Amino acid sequence: MWQVLICVVFTLAVIMYSIFKSYGEAHMPLALSAAFVAVVGALNGWKWSVMEKGMLAGINRSMQANLILLTVGMLIGTWKCAGIIPAMIYYGLDILNPSIFLVTACLLCSIVSLVIGSSYTTAGTIGVALIGISIGLGVNPVMTAGAVVSGSYFGDKMSPMSDTTNLAPGVAGSNVFEHIRHMVYTVTPSYLIALVVFFILGRSAHSDGNVTMELKDILQNAISAEFNMSPALMLPVLILLIMVILKVPALPALFFSVLMGVFVMAVAQGVKVVDWFSIMHYGYESSSADIVLSDDYTVADVVGGGGFDSMLWTVSIVMCSMSFAGVLEVTGMLGQLVEAILKVAKNTGLLVTATICTCIFVNLLTADQYLAIILPGRMYRQAFEDRKLKNKNLSRCLEDSATLTSPLIPWNVCGATMTGFLGVPTTQYAPYAVLNYINPIVSIIYGFTGFTMEMMSDEEFDKMMAARKAEEEAMRRDIEE
Repeated sequence: MWQVLICVVFTLAVIMYSIFKSYGEAHMPLALSAAFVAVVGALNGWKWSVMEKGMLAGINRSMQANLILLTVGMLIGTWKCAGIIPAMIYYGLDILNPSIFLVTACLLCSIVSLVIGSSYTTAGTIGVALIGISIGLGVNPVMTAGAVVSGSYFGDKMSPMSDTTNLAPGVAGSNVFEHIRHMVYTVTPSYLIALVVFFILGRSAHSDGNVTMELKDILQNAISAEFNMSPALMLPVLILLIMVILKVPALPALFFSVLMGVFVMAVAQGVKVVDWFSIMHYGYESSSADIVLSDDYTVADVVGGGGFDSMLWTVSIVMCSMSFAGVLEVTGMLGQLVEAILKVAKNTGLLVTATICTCIFVNLLTADQYLAIILPGRMYRQAFEDRKLKNKNLSRCLEDSATLTSPLIPWNVCGATMTGFLGVPTTQYAPYAVLNYINPIVSIIYGFTGFTMEMMSDEEFDKMMAARKAEEEAMRRDIEE
């Protein structure tokens, strides 16, 4: 255990030093930590071939996310060049009110993410447009990013089409719809608190009316001068939503949307074929770089950017973090830490607290929300069952913590992704992602008070114990064979 703790302290120390004192990124600290943990593993007899397989397994778990990231990068580049995202900004400036903008942004992202089940797609499309609208309305884009993240992860947490919403009950042994209904108890007060905070912030977050109108006019005039505007540009957004509702897999739906973007930028904006690949790769280069909106933003910052290349920073940090997580998991260090924590969970409140804190710790240490669901879920399932707590209590704790805290960590895959999409550093938007840190607190309070912590009946408990014994017997036979 002392060796495990040395690895943990070393990793967190070099990451924190790099983020706050050095060059502000976590790539090299994660690579160095992976090497450090591998040396400790080798000194304890682990073969390099085993640790390498662990690294590759970790990277393999993130490959779908990486492909989605790169595809969304192309989507943002083509949709900006096609005028689709600029049109969302243009018409959004006429509809949205600055004083309730943050509340509206959170609600809008919540609805879209609930429908499509993806925080990534929501932030990479609607979220990008909302950042641009906030600049035009004079609302702090850092606060807007917090509202976008809160709304996006509300839907990601509650949608039956979300991967984490299916993974958590799968690990904990509950049903997905039972799991969603049980989460309503913790997410409802957390969400209402978030909306109240966004309403209060929104009342003071924007500039006076004259400045707002001036920024709005500057941005709308620049967009209409650079692009051919039409409400028909909203059609690709509608088609993407329909595809996701019809459960078309994420990658085909996103890549088809990229092709729609290419088609629209050729037909509506007159972009020549020779420029298509460059825009998909490097993003759209706006011609409005000389039009200033504020000290930090020009019109080009709002309507330009995106592209495959813009996501390589995020993909590279995912590769580094998953390599580190793979070594940590395959050598058993992570499991040993969780087992040590389990020993102090003497009652239901402490068990819930231990589960939530472990999920957050795994998110911090491994930078992977899937590991933060799977490992604590596997380790604490028996402890919940032994206390006659229904499995949906565990699955709720996993999502209340692992899913929601992942975008608050700069080196976590989710945190890096949100920064890549929204252009706001994780450390800046995290204080405003209210839902994401209120929800775990509410869940812990429920654990200590016992509110909605549903118990098994004697019959359900006996049935569960019989199933566990049958599973253990089957495993014993497999080992003997």
